[in-house]
Amino acid sequence: MIEPVPTPDHSVDSPAPTSAPAPAQDPSAVPSPFTGLATAADRGLTRALVRVTGTAIGPYQSAVVRIGMALTWLLFLLREFPHRHELYGPDGVWGYDQASRLIADNHAFTVLLWGDGRVWFEFVYAASIAASAMLLLGWRTRTASLLFMVGVLSLQNRSVFMGDGGDNVVHLMAIYLVFTRCGQVWSLDARRRARGRDERDGDAAGIALWGVLGMFLLIAQLLGRTGLTWTDGMLPWLGWTPFLWGVLLLQAVWWAVRRWAPGEPRTLLDVFANITHNAAMLVIVVEVCLIYATAGWYKIQGSRWQDGTALYYPLHLDDFSPWPELSHAMASSGLMVMVITYGTVIVQVAFPFTLFNRRVKNALLALMIVEHASIAFLLGLPFFSMAMIAADAVFLPTGFLRWTGDRLGRPARRGPAGRAGTGERAMVPGPGRGRAEPGAEPAPTDLPV
Repeated sequence: MIEPVPTPDHSVDSPAPTSAPAPAQDPSAVPSPFTGLATAADRGLTRALVRVTGTAIGPYQSAVVRIGMALTWLLFLLREFPHRHELYGPDGVWGYDQASRLIADNHAFTVLLWGDGRVWFEFVYAASIAASAMLLLGWRTRTASLLFMVGVLSLQNRSVFMGDGGDNVVHLMAIYLVFTRCGQVWSLDARRRARGRDERDGDAAGIALWGVLGMFLLIAQLLGRTGLTWTDGMLPWLGWTPFLWGVLLLQAVWWAVRRWAPGEPRTLLDVFANITHNAAMLVIVVEVCLIYATAGWYKIQGSRWQDGTALYYPLHLDDFSPWPELSHAMASSGLMVMVITYGTVIVQVAFPFTLFNRRVKNALLALMIVEHASIAFLLGLPFFSMAMIAADAVFLPTGFLRWTGDRLGRPARRGPAGRAGTGERAMVPGPGRGRAEPGAEPAPTDLPV
C-alpha cells in the first residue's frame, strides 16, 4: 500500500515559502544608452513603411509642380508659335538629316523623326499644346502627363541647341511627373472623383483616350516608325517604345481592377502607386538640390564670382537687357553687384544643407524665388525662371499652399447671394474631424523636408 505524500502545512507556525530576493541594484550604475533602441527603431520603421505605402506624400507640392511645368511649356509653345518651323520644324537650321544622325548616336526619343513632313510637325506641335493644357487643368492627368512628356521630349530632342537651362528642367520634370499622382488635388480629376462620376459612367472618356493612344502606337509600330526609338546595343525592352506600351498596359490593368476587383487587388495597386509616387517626389527633391549645389560650386570656381563682379557683365549684354536703363543703373552700384553676386553663391551652396531646418529652408526658398523672379524681369528669361520656381515649389510648406489655394479658390465658393465667404467650405479630413463633404480635398501629407 502506497502511503500518501504529506503536503506541507502552511500555518502560522510554518510560514509560506517566499521567492528569492531580487539582487540589489547599484545606485551608481549608469543606464545603458541602448535601452529601448530596438523598440524605437522598430516603431519608427513601421511608421515610415505605413506612410510610404499608405499615402502619396506631398499632394499639394506635386500639384504645384504639375501646374507650373505645364504652364511654363504651354506659354513657351504659344509665344514661339510664329517661329515654330524655324525652332523645331522643317525650316530649322538643325535639319532632319542632322537630327537623325544625332538621335542615332544618343538614342534620344522624339516622334518628330517618325516623319519629315510639315503636316506631321503641325500635328505634333498642336498635340503638345493640347497636352500641356490638359495637364495644367488636371484633366485625365495620367494620360496628360504621358502626352506632355512625349511632346516635351519630341520637340526638345529634335533641336537640342534651342532653348536655355529652363528647358532642361522642364525636360526632366516631364519624365518625373509621369510617375507621380499629381492630380490628387487642384485638378478636374479630383473634382470628378469626388462626385463619383467614374464609378457611374465607367470612365468612358478615359477608355476612349487610351484606346486612341494604343491604336496610334500600334499603327506606328506596324509601319516601323518606332524603330528610331529603340536603344542600340541594349536589351529591346529597355527602349522608349516598350515603355509606352508598358504604360498603356498598366493603365488597362488599373481600370480593370478598379472596375471588377475593388478589394485587395485595388489596395495592392494603390500601394504600388504610392511607392512610385513617393520615389518620384524624392527624385525631384534630390534633382533640385543637385541643380543648386552644382550651380553654386561651379560658381565658386569662377574668378568673376570670387571677386564679386559676375553680375556686372550680363547686365551689359544687349541680349539680356530688356530694360537697359535699369540694368545699367544696377551695374553702376558696385556694392549692389557684390552683394547679389556673393549672395547668389551663398544661397545656392547652402540650400541643400538647410533641409534639416524648416525655418531656414523656407527663408532661403523665398530668397531663391525672388532671385528667379528678378532674373525673369531684369535678364529677360521668363521661362527659365518659371521652370525653376515650379521646381522649387516641391519644398513649399503644405500649410502655405493650402492657404494660398483657399484664397485663390474663394471666388468659386461664393454663396448664392454672390457674397464672398458665404459659401460653405468643404472640410478637409484630418485629426479630430469628421468625414469630408463632397468635393473636399484629401488630408495633407507634407514632404519630410
